[in-house]
Amino acid sequence: MKPRLLFVSPRFLFPMDQGGKIRTGNILRGLKGGAFEVTLASPAPADQIPYAADIGAACDRFLSWPEQGSSRIRRLMALASRLPVAAATDRSAAGSAVVRQALAARPDVVVVDFPHADVLMPARIDAASAMFTHNVEAEIFERHVKRTHGLWRLVWANQSRKMARLEQQSLARYGSVIAVSERDRDALAKRYRLPEVEAIDTGVDLNFFAMNQPESTPPADGGTIVFTATMSWAANVDGIHFLLDEVFPLLLRARPKIRAVVIGRNPPEALSRKIAERGLDVTLTGFVDDIRPYVAQANVYVIPLFVGSGTRIKAFEAMAMGRPVVATTLGIEGLNVSDGEHFIRADDAETFATAILTLMRDDSMRARIASAARRLMEDSFSWFRVARQFEAICQRTRERAGR
Repeated sequence: MKPRLLFVSPRFLFPMDQGGKIRTGNILRGLKGGAFEVTLASPAPADQIPYAADIGAACDRFLSWPEQGSSRIRRLMALASRLPVAAATDRSAAGSAVVRQALAARPDVVVVDFPHADVLMPARIDAASAMFTHNVEAEIFERHVKRTHGLWRLVWANQSRKMARLEQQSLARYGSVIAVSERDRDALAKRYRLPEVEAIDTGVDLNFFAMNQPESTPPADGGTIVFTATMSWAANVDGIHFLLDEVFPLLLRARPKIRAVVIGRNPPEALSRKIAERGLDVTLTGFVDDIRPYVAQANVYVIPLFVGSGTRIKAFEAMAMGRPVVATTLGIEGLNVSDGEHFIRADDAETFATAILTLMRDDSMRARIASAARRLMEDSFSWFRVARQFEAICQRTRERAGR
């Protein structure tokens, strides 16, 4: 009989349209049928039927509680909590009851997804336990502080202190901590003095994100760049403002018909207004069912981010499809790729624009970087390999606890 693994997620994982959901969902798919019998516990919408196949592919048993909306008003009210907003809005009496019942069945290992999901757990966890943290959470807020001013700077500073306290307390409760990169592993171990932090790689679905042959040279006065992101996340919006305010004017001088496509749900009205007022050829798609056709039509994939933590799965998806990537240091942080070989690094507007323009006009450079990145994805970063890494950590966690 297989040992039993209980996986507690603070969000319904389907559709897998955000980085954390993509990572967790693919790891669970890889775990199913392996060393553990997997029970997934998470909130869920009232109608789960459309996601039955997805749920079945990710676990052997699914436990749920009613999904709560995270309205703007609810998030504003959560600012007064002693917890950071992400944790305060994840609290759920129904969710905690489901988790307690699942723990009463005495699973051999319990994995909690994200530190703020610790609010769903009882004070004592009578099982081998691991915390799966996709970021150094407090670091995200600290980076926001550096990018903002006035009232928003105070808000981010307040959230940063709350998240650091929560992260310290929650991570220390678990037998092991699972990070998404060696860089995050080392940062968490040092920052919070944790004895057991192990790292997994970031993965990509190589069949879904199949290689597309690089396009021919774009028109001398044009070309297409693309970026995918959830546009309700402040870090992504900050990156697009940088792209529009600082990079795009430089691109237009050299290629007046250059265009950009920004793929992602809930783009703010301020971005739409800025694009319209400036007459830019920039498309905000909103949510799309499949990003691949948009990425395939682009010449260059960009990651203009200055706030965040963890790793950007979007980088590997673009690389798997054979699209050359231009990214800031943070945009590529934690990923084991080489500047100039698998992507081009650019941390200011002039360097970013130069990298894009160079790739636009140089067929051989685009093909070389795209091919090298795809080979690296094939050799090292399938989700199957990542799931085996995750499974091995869970097994070691169980052994250390004597289960």
